[in-house]
Order: sequence, then structure tokens, then C-alpha cells
Amino acid sequence: MADTTDAVAQTDERPEDAAATAGRPAQEAAQSGPQPRSVRVVLGALLIAMMLAMLDNMIVGTAMPTIVGDLGGLEHLSWVVTGYTLATAASTPIWGKLGDMYGRKGVFMTSIVVFLIGSALSGMAQGMGELIGFRAIQGLGAGGLMVGVMAIIGDLIPPRERGKYQGMIAGVMALAMIAGPLVGGTITDHWGWRWSFYINLPLGVVALIAVSVVLHLPKKRVDSRIDYLGAGLLALGITAIVLVTTWGGSEYAWGSARIMELIGIGVAALVGFLFVQTKAAAPIMPLHIFRSRNFTLMSVIGFITGFVMFGAVLFLPLYQQSVQGASATNSGLLLLPMLGAMLVVSMIAGRVTTNSGKYKVFPVAGSVLMTLGLFLLAQMDTGTSRLTSGLYMAVLGAGMGCLMQITMLVAQNSVEMKDMGVASSTTTLFRTLGSSFGVAIMGALFNHRVQDVMTERAGAIGSSVTERSAQLDAAGLAKLPAVAREAYQHAVASGTHSAFLLGSVVAVVALAASVFVKEVPLKGAGPAKPGGDAKPAVPEAV
Repeated sequence: MADTTDAVAQTDERPEDAAATAGRPAQEAAQSGPQPRSVRVVLGALLIAMMLAMLDNMIVGTAMPTIVGDLGGLEHLSWVVTGYTLATAASTPIWGKLGDMYGRKGVFMTSIVVFLIGSALSGMAQGMGELIGFRAIQGLGAGGLMVGVMAIIGDLIPPRERGKYQGMIAGVMALAMIAGPLVGGTITDHWGWRWSFYINLPLGVVALIAVSVVLHLPKKRVDSRIDYLGAGLLALGITAIVLVTTWGGSEYAWGSARIMELIGIGVAALVGFLFVQTKAAAPIMPLHIFRSRNFTLMSVIGFITGFVMFGAVLFLPLYQQSVQGASATNSGLLLLPMLGAMLVVSMIAGRVTTNSGKYKVFPVAGSVLMTLGLFLLAQMDTGTSRLTSGLYMAVLGAGMGCLMQITMLVAQNSVEMKDMGVASSTTTLFRTLGSSFGVAIMGALFNHRVQDVMTERAGAIGSSVTERSAQLDAAGLAKLPAVAREAYQHAVASGTHSAFLLGSVVAVVALAASVFVKEVPLKGAGPAKPGGDAKPAVPEAV
């Protein structure tokens, strides 16, 4: 048997449609992919790149107090995260389209280089302004990392076989959420905050070299020009939306002139973007992909999953630290029941999908479990034990395990190969926007409820304690009088109840969407039947 790497390398030396000469369409050839050994080597490099993007914010978040102490600029602290998030969200659709137009490998490697440049510059920043700017550069690269990983996997592995690798992807996500705060704290304490950024460099170089040497995909070149106007309008619209969800209720009141201006700009930019997409020769986000019922439904479910997941990641550690007295140092470990369940269920879902080719049961079951888990978490109060809250988190994690990778798999299965990049980037974008809305809306509800309960239970003292922020760290909580501390624990439990109850209501939308998913055969599914070749399914358009 010929070496699989050589087999993959040969595809880089011929046109994408060369497979047609062998009697098969190009799409089927692309989906047949390399052999498993080569795929595993490539997948290792891709998962390193994904880890870089997911770990970064969590590591940096732990180092922020030290960064502020060194560089100053406390008033601009939030922009260190906001600048990164904005750049990531705004660039995500553009990276996906560039991969479709000019080839996945070169575009993906470029995004890694941009991310590493931003990381190196961030580590060398001498002021808060410089750090914010360099973090934006880093975010631009990060926008291409997640999309590149998903799109390349979509190119290399047929949808039915792709289920095998869901557990690995879910494992990376769970590991990043658990290890991020621990790694960030360790690096900051022993090496200094600058290594929170420098740590990306050796990992990124390894991923870059592995991708360069092992990954070989058909070269492509599209003569159409990039839709610069559409890209600009989409970036403007996304930026306005993220700023509204970031600033609303914190920097500015929800009804303030600045928030209203941003809403107006965002709506106008997105309406203009939709119009431009109907006219552009090579649109950034071709609207025809939304003709697929499944793709549209997966976008909705992805948005809801992002809304719920990041809200849970934000409020669960806060509840366990403030109400249950857990240590903030182990905040990542507090999420282990949820993340562990997500990992295990995702692996099971992937294996079942690979073996059976059936997947509709997972969006439905996942939405039911997610709704139930959020409702159970909404029942927590000051007397809830860690065991009980852990079981509730496991239910939520099981639901998200059914949904996290299945949404991407079904979305990619719903479009043609030429749109794999924009399908991956659009699905990722909806999840990102969902997380922004989830953190903002659930956070606003939580803060409002905490302040109300503190005023009810502790009067003027309670109101003064939370007038600037409804979230206290362990040190601040310990300094409170006993009456105020007890009131704060009840307030956090009440705020958590309101936030998760809202999440359970929102999750019902995902359940409704999952019911209408149409089970379309996965392309490239399963082994060929004796005496004939398996034919890939044509993407459905309903």
C-alpha cells in the first residue's frame, strides 16, 4: 500500500476537477479524503490551532489584574477583551470566504501567522493602548483559526465519518475551559503576564510546520474579486452588535443615545449588507445557503447554544464561589461536571452518527436536555449542595454535547463543497453572536436582580455594595459585614435563578427548530455496497 502522505500530496499537484477524468465528480473526490493515518496527523495540527484560539481569552483573563498593575489604564481594561472579540467576530466570515476562493491551506496558515504576530506584539506591549491594538491583530488571526479548522475537516472527511472526530473537538473545547484559568494563573505567577501571550508562539509554530508539511489540498483560484463592500458592511454591522451587547447596561444605559446610535448603525449596515449580497459576483455570505432548511435551522440552534453555553460558563463559577464557598483558584474545575458530560456525550453522538448515518435525534435530544438542565439550574438556592448542582450541570452538559458539533456537521452537509468555508464561518459567527447576546442579556438580568435583592435584604448598605458591580470577588465578599454577606449570597442565588430561567425559555426556541430538521443522508456516508459505488447525497434545498 502506498504511503498515505504521498497519496495526499498528489492532490496538490492537479486541478480540483481532475477527478472527473476518473469518472467521478470533483465533489465526491474531495470528500473521499486521505486515509486515516494521514488524517490523524493533520487533525493533530488543526486541534493545536483550535486550542490556541480557545485558550487565549481564558489565560489572558486570569492575567488581567497583573497586566493592569504593570501597564495601568484600568479604565480601558474591558477593551483588552472587547478588541479581541470584535476583531474575531468581524473577520470570521471573511476568512471563510477567502478559503473558498483561494484555497483553504494558504488562508489557514496566514491566519495562524497573523495570530502569532498579534501574540508576540501583545507580549511586548508597553502600554494599555498598545496592548488593545495588538490584541485586535491577534483577534483577526483568531477569526481564521476556528473557521479554518472546521472547513478543512469538512474538506478532508466525509460528513458521516466526521462524527468520529467530534469527541476530539469537544475535548479540546472542554480542556480549554477547564485548563485556561489554571494555566493562566500558573504562567502569570511563575513567568510573568507577558508569557500569557508568548506561550502561543511555540505551539503556533508547531501547528504551522505540521500544516505546511502534511496538509495537501487541491489548489483553487477564483477570478472574481473579493466583495470588499459586503465585507465592510458586515464587519460594521457585527461590530455595532457586539458593542451594543458589551456596553449596554454597563458602560451606557440600554436606552442611552450611544446605544441607540449603535443599534441604528448595526441595523442599517446589515440591511445594506443583505442588499449587496444579492448583487455581488462573489458574495462574502451567499444568501442561497439559507435556502437549505437544515442550514438555517442549524444557524438558529448554534446561536441558542452559544447564548446558553457562555452564560452558563459565566454564572456557574460565580454562584459556586459566592454561595457555595468554593475557591476561585479552581474555577475551571468547578465546571467539570458540565464539561465532562459534554465531552462524553459528544463522543457517543459522533460514534452513533458514524455507524448509523442518523443524526436528527441528537438536535432534538440535545435541545430537550439543554432546556431541562437550565430549568434545573434555575432551581438552585443558598441551600443547594455541590452534588446537586453538579448533577444539574451534567444534564446541561449532556444537552450541549449533543449539539456542539452536530450543528456544524449538519450545516456543512447542507451546502455544496464550494461553499464549505462560508458555511463553516456563518455557523461559527452565529454561535459567536449568540454568546455575545447571552452574556449581555443574562448578565443584565442577573445584575438587576442582585441589586434589587441586596436593597431588599440589606437596605442602603446592600445598595452601596453593588452600585458599581453586582459581582464581588472572594476578597471583596470576605470584607462585607455578616448581614451584607448573607444578603449577597441570597442575591446571587436569585440572580442565577433569573438568568438560567431566561436561558431555559430561550432554549425552547432551539427545541422548536430541531423538530423541523430534515434527516438528509450524510454525503460520502459509509462503505460502498458490493458491486457499486456509494454516491454522495446532493445538498437539500427546501
